[in-house]
Amino acid sequence: MAQDNESSLLFDQPGPKGRRTIRIVNWIAAVIFAIVVILVLMRLHNPPDGENQLSWELWRPALDYEAWSDFYLPGLWLTIKASVVAVIGSVIFGFIFGIGRLLPNGLVRAVSGIIVEFCRAVPVLMMMIFFWRWFAFAGVSQASYWAVVLGLILYNGSVVAELIRSGVGNLPSGQREASLALGLTRTQSLMQIEVPQAVYAMLPAAVTQLVVVLKDTALGSIIMYTDLLQESRRLGSMYFNILQTLVVASVVYFFVCFLLSHFARWLPKKMQERTAAPADFVEPAAPVAIMDPSNVNQIAVAKEVDEDRYGGAPRQYHAHHRGSNASIQHWKKTRYIQGYDRTQPDTLVDPHKASLEIPEFLKPGRGGRSGGGQKVEGETKKGQKKEGRNDRERRKKD
Repeated sequence: MAQDNESSLLFDQPGPKGRRTIRIVNWIAAVIFAIVVILVLMRLHNPPDGENQLSWELWRPALDYEAWSDFYLPGLWLTIKASVVAVIGSVIFGFIFGIGRLLPNGLVRAVSGIIVEFCRAVPVLMMMIFFWRWFAFAGVSQASYWAVVLGLILYNGSVVAELIRSGVGNLPSGQREASLALGLTRTQSLMQIEVPQAVYAMLPAAVTQLVVVLKDTALGSIIMYTDLLQESRRLGSMYFNILQTLVVASVVYFFVCFLLSHFARWLPKKMQERTAAPADFVEPAAPVAIMDPSNVNQIAVAKEVDEDRYGGAPRQYHAHHRGSNASIQHWKKTRYIQGYDRTQPDTLVDPHKASLEIPEFLKPGRGGRSGGGQKVEGETKKGQKKEGRNDRERRKKD
């Protein structure tokens, strides 16, 4: 149902004829795709000038144990190593210059804006080549590794900075106004109130950027960085099966990126569970007129008054009033005040634990029902006199 609602926001729901047309187009596209796959496999099986690329003799070196232990896994480790360092550096870079673009100081804001825009405009590969040549002339060890990491930090850090700036810009303006009204400066409001909320809001998008960082490490193979792509090319050059090794490397890339994408989809749901406050269930009740006989409040009050027509001890439990005039939130806490419901066992009170109070009609000098107390006292005195007279008559007879 939710998917139908989301799709209805994009386009109008098609009718029977439209659904039939979409089904036919999907079937035609599936048939065309299957034909293309068959033609590609036939071409690989029987190339015009070359050997059969589907032969197991070419696939076996790309899938055996030595290929994984000596090429794929070491290359994957170097790829992840560069990605992790680049992600940490990108977050630091993005925080510094993203906040710098939001500070009230005009000079800091201008310098931060120039740096961010420059890093976004220059291609990542060009920055990698530039840093690689620079580090090589400077004699830095592992020049290709640090060139890849620094290029990824500058580019992806500028993206994180824009995420922070857009996250702060999308916050309600009333939060900044409220913080300024409380006496905070603009910088304090930015650092203590706005940026934390923006970071929490842009965290899923930042996790999605991890996929981009991981894939961009493949550009390091051009500057001789030994990542997964470079190792798969080396293996293919040894056995002359470059196609097979690249296919295996692409499957590894797909698997790792799929895990990161799944984590990026799982994170917003987890964040929503932690930030969504539990809402009290409110019983839907339509407004009821004062003299409407369907008003359950009036019926309950009338029934209680009718039962107390002839006096006696007051009721220990009142009827549980419901409807538009009743408070049904936190009813367990107010069950002694607003009554108790027979259909709710949680509201029952143990009569043995209930406090024993003297009823109103037994308290002397209260008026109203106090006459009942005097009447009981008079009847007690008459009984004592009658009992004394009977005792005197019994002694005379003895």
